[in-house]
Amino acid sequence: MDIIMYLIQLIQYQYKVIGQLLNFICRYIPLKQWAFDDSHSPKYQKFKIDKLPKIISYKQEWDWKDLIPYYEQRYHKTIKPVFRHGECNVPENCRCFSCNAPFQYLMWNDGKKQSQLLCKVCQSRFKPSSESRFTKTHVLKCPHCNHTLEHKKDRKHFIVYKCINKKCPYYLHNLNKVDKADLSSNKYKYKLHYIYREFQIDFFKMDLNSLPKNASSLKFSKFDQNVMGLCLSYKVNLGLSLRKTAHALHEIHGIKISHQQVANYLKTAAVCVKPFVDNYDYQVGSVFTADETYIKIRGIKSYIWFIMDAAKRSIIGYQISDNRGVGPCIMSMRMAFKHLKELPKNFKFIADGYSAYPLAAQQFFVQSKGKINFDITQVIGLTNDDSVSKKFRPYKQMIERLNRTYKQSYRPSNGFDNIDGANYDLALWVAYYNFLRPHEHADFKVLNKVDFLERASNMPGKWQLLIFLGQQQILKMQAEGSNCS
Repeated sequence: MDIIMYLIQLIQYQYKVIGQLLNFICRYIPLKQWAFDDSHSPKYQKFKIDKLPKIISYKQEWDWKDLIPYYEQRYHKTIKPVFRHGECNVPENCRCFSCNAPFQYLMWNDGKKQSQLLCKVCQSRFKPSSESRFTKTHVLKCPHCNHTLEHKKDRKHFIVYKCINKKCPYYLHNLNKVDKADLSSNKYKYKLHYIYREFQIDFFKMDLNSLPKNASSLKFSKFDQNVMGLCLSYKVNLGLSLRKTAHALHEIHGIKISHQQVANYLKTAAVCVKPFVDNYDYQVGSVFTADETYIKIRGIKSYIWFIMDAAKRSIIGYQISDNRGVGPCIMSMRMAFKHLKELPKNFKFIADGYSAYPLAAQQFFVQSKGKINFDITQVIGLTNDDSVSKKFRPYKQMIERLNRTYKQSYRPSNGFDNIDGANYDLALWVAYYNFLRPHEHADFKVLNKVDFLERASNMPGKWQLLIFLGQQQILKMQAEGSNCS
């Protein structure tokens, strides 16, 4: 009997301890921690994109000619011109900045000072010499403290607005997370204030279907289409340079061709193949992973953006840019989302800690009016310092491995002469990667099987069939009225 009482007391004690531990976990340990909203390190705050601000509209949609009959019908109040006891000294060319009422409805609101006018129609007060308050159609306010955002910086594609309110709860919350000893000397390293970026360029209206220019014709005068297929096989599949490709054709096949002619063939093939690759329906899964890497164009660093479907590992979005801004990120995302009418269930977009990805996701939310709403799961750093990085590190390694695979084919070229050459090379490589290259994780088969390509028994023939499919896609786009001239 004593043993039973002892066990009951022990169970009650354990139950009490478990309750205290659960209370501690719920209060101090987040059960669902996201990398872009990291709570244990304020250093990650600079990668965070704040939520959208409040937009207060000041636009007056009604004219004075509409307001007068509206007041009379709604309130049975007739607004007549101002009855003046003396001579009217309101300038005849002066009109209300808000409702455009003429001077007959304007009166001085400050007596003998005569510096402020009052409109009898819309009750607006203004100074005749200044209309700055009425030129604003809207104002941006902080969503946390309702303070008006200040215009701080002008960037290439957007304007930076900042909340400078020292009593803003968002600012105070971030300030409390910073070590006080480090705050005095390294305050600039942390993102403390609310920041919003207003874009001046609409990246969603830029054409994704425009084709490269200055390509040669497919009418062969000296060589035939088989030579063109050989050039593509040696250059793209085997990763040879232009001169080595020309040398291999001469030494192996006895075809004497210049490296410039090889470059012309590659450019023409890229023009034909790119529409088919970009508009192919890849039947994507629910997890996308993205990353950017750099290349050299005339010795200057440029960037390549890749977006991969994690299930099939197809490249579904790519872009070359001379900057690392949010614009190319949006363009590559548009290419990846082209065939999605709605986001898949449990959709995840995995990227590194670069702030362009959350900012691009925010622009998709604004452009779609809330229909395309997704968060960016950011895998930060090279080590698994948090639970999110540990869980999603394999997806990040997929896209990093893709970068190394492309760099391996890019290295023999030793950089590009211009951005058009980089675009041609990338378009051909993506076509080879998605449709012609055997992959180990796919049992050494291609990622996207096209039955029409199976008609060819060798690689030059498959390149020729892929060019034919691209030509058919161009004709289809021209029939639909797309910009593919």
